[in-house]
Amino acid sequence: MAVRPLFVTRIWDAALDDAGLLAALDESCAALARDDGAGRRWSREQGYGGYTSYASLDDLPVRDPAFGDLKRWLDRQVAAYAQACFMELGKKLKLDSMWVNVLAPGAGHSGHVHPHSVVSGTLYVALPTAASGLRLEDPRLPMMMAAPGRTADSPEDARTFVYLTPAVGTVYLWESWLRHEVPVWTGPKSVGGKRVSISFNYS
Repeated sequence: MAVRPLFVTRIWDAALDDAGLLAALDESCAALARDDGAGRRWSREQGYGGYTSYASLDDLPVRDPAFGDLKRWLDRQVAAYAQACFMELGKKLKLDSMWVNVLAPGAGHSGHVHPHSVVSGTLYVALPTAASGLRLEDPRLPMMMAAPGRTADSPEDARTFVYLTPAVGTVYLWESWLRHEVPVWTGPKSVGGKRVSISFNYS
């Protein structure tokens, strides 16, 4: 008798091992959060707990050399991930969008997918102590109906939700249909700092 894992969801977990680039990106993200009035306004109107350039800027790799360097690094990572997923592509995936997220303590980002994209991902630029990471949801969840929950000691590949804990410089890639969220961090308010990340889509 054997148990075979089928329909595997592959997650790419890499590290941007370039302290200089990470520092430059951190500085650039802070400048955008300070100077992008349209982005701050959109964030307020949407109830986003911090700042995002999602709806205000669409040219980060051209606007800032640090984002351009990041794009070139990500291009290689995404190509390797597509190969690891055995994607049959007529041509290379290309960066479609890139945006900055600055979340304040107590904020989160509810569950969502990234439509019209093939690969999505996030680079973590700054993480305060105990800041929330990323929660991934089993894509079969809507069809499970009367399926029981999983035991506390179940392995990662059997869980309904998987929580990833990044470090500064961590890059996660996943297929864009995978539902994910940033849980609200409800830790002690005495721990300051903001959670800074850069998200992106490849089409």
